[in-house]
Amino acid sequence: MNSDDVVLRRAGPADALPAADVWLRSFDAALPSVRRAHDDAEVRDWFSRVLVPQYETWVAVTDSVVGLLVLNGAELKQLYLDPAWRGCGLGDRFMSLAKQRQPDGLALRTFQVNQSAQRFYERHGFIEIERTDGLRNDEREPDIRYVWQPQQ
Repeated sequence: MNSDDVVLRRAGPADALPAADVWLRSFDAALPSVRRAHDDAEVRDWFSRVLVPQYETWVAVTDSVVGLLVLNGAELKQLYLDPAWRGCGLGDRFMSLAKQRQPDGLALRTFQVNQSAQRFYERHGFIEIERTDGLRNDEREPDIRYVWQPQQ
């Protein structure tokens, strides 16, 4: 699979459920030890009612949605790829897009158990600034806060 064949575009209402399904598959594959705080129906409802209409949501599309990026200003809220598309350069394309959209800097959180995400973000210039016990996230899973600032 070649990420150059994938179109990145803003998500519309019809993309909410396919994007939610990518999120569900990706979360389950990448984070098998993390308890999901919401069931499948709640995740799909959240994508349809909140995430796509209220946030800057981007999707990666081939014949179907294969990835998503969600920004809330300078906060990178979500970056998930269909498991079959990991390692194909699609995450790098999403990260370039996020930095273009927020050239003054970005912040995000990732779970401490998600070492592949930590390596990805650190490779893209993000620096760890805080570790938490997870009491502030729905999953109650310890996490890490990262920031990226452009080179001056």
